[in-house]
Amino acid sequence: MFELMLCSLLTIFPDYLFRRYVQGKRIGHEINLYTMWYELRWGISACLMLTISLITMIFYFHPSTSSVTAIFRTVTILPETVGRVDEVYVGINDKVAAGAPLFRLDDAQQKAAVETARRQIAQLEAEARVTETELATADGQIQEAQGALQVAIDEYEMKAQLLTRDAVARREVDRLANTIETRKGSLAAAVAKKETLAAKIKVLLPAQKASAEAALAQAQVELDKTLVRAGISGTVQQFTLRPGDVVNTMIRPAGILVPTQAGRGTLIAGFGQIEAQVIKRGMIAEATCIGRPFTIIPLVVTEVQDVIAAGQLRPTDQLIDVQQIARPGTLTVFLQPLFEGGLDKIPPGSSCIANAYTNNHDVLADPNIGTVRWVFLHVVDTVGLVHAMILRMQAMLLPVQTLVLSGH
Repeated sequence: MFELMLCSLLTIFPDYLFRRYVQGKRIGHEINLYTMWYELRWGISACLMLTISLITMIFYFHPSTSSVTAIFRTVTILPETVGRVDEVYVGINDKVAAGAPLFRLDDAQQKAAVETARRQIAQLEAEARVTETELATADGQIQEAQGALQVAIDEYEMKAQLLTRDAVARREVDRLANTIETRKGSLAAAVAKKETLAAKIKVLLPAQKASAEAALAQAQVELDKTLVRAGISGTVQQFTLRPGDVVNTMIRPAGILVPTQAGRGTLIAGFGQIEAQVIKRGMIAEATCIGRPFTIIPLVVTEVQDVIAAGQLRPTDQLIDVQQIARPGTLTVFLQPLFEGGLDKIPPGSSCIANAYTNNHDVLADPNIGTVRWVFLHVVDTVGLVHAMILRMQAMLLPVQTLVLSGH
């Protein structure tokens, strides 16, 4: 409407002045409802062409979209294991800090596993003390075997000397020789037993204790999993869990946690693909939101997604027909407030309307710019005012449209 009124002042109105004061044609006489098109045909045709060109220029160089949302992500409240709820510590809409307990599952089995692992460690520690006692016993057995071997050797040497004088029988000397070999075997067995006990104390029992401690740590981890805590500060929503409920990690979540800063500080807008060459990082933008009526929020484009989400492809066992994904998608643009706290009063999830404005100040400052280009860029920057006025009208009419004209 504004564009049509502006263009009519430059086309239809001068044509009428020419007809009225140069040709002497008056409204209601020569110019009436039936002859208006013929008499003002040049002005009306030029007005339509100029209006269409102006609207195209405005919407191309200063794009607008109503697909603007303060998108936020929620965190699903889920335990890491399946179990029956034993205690619940929070309720719906409760605000929790990071690490605060939310609910606890039945942990009788996990506590039993922890106690079993602790008993296993205690058993291994007791076995280590017993083995140390056996090691001291082995030292005594070694000394005993060494003494018996030395006695057999001394007796053998004495009988061997007597044998040279035929004072003893050879069978007696042979028996003593066999006794020496037996004593050596007993000594070797005692030494081997000591080495076995030493290896058990030094290697086997520490390894078994380390395994038991690892089992205890694993059992403690499983026990800790039964207490579900908040991973981030936020507000608990849709949390209707009660003691006795069975929570399943796949099909039965406990609720939703909305992070404190979720959806605050950034608006995500979807502009038409035709504006992909116009919207750049650093452009100034404005928005008005339903959650904050009668307010224009200055913004700046901080990021422009370099792909169109509508064209994404996920491999399956069927060939994809391009016609199925040919629906035009939008260009995703991230908008942040130009001034600190500009979006603080916008509830997460609010729907908004946004304009982005092309700024050619740097190009116009170039001394080598041509006259035609200079005029064109000035016109482009100037017509952005029309879009800004439209946005302000939308901000004024938005509550009326939402509360009255929508019929809700």
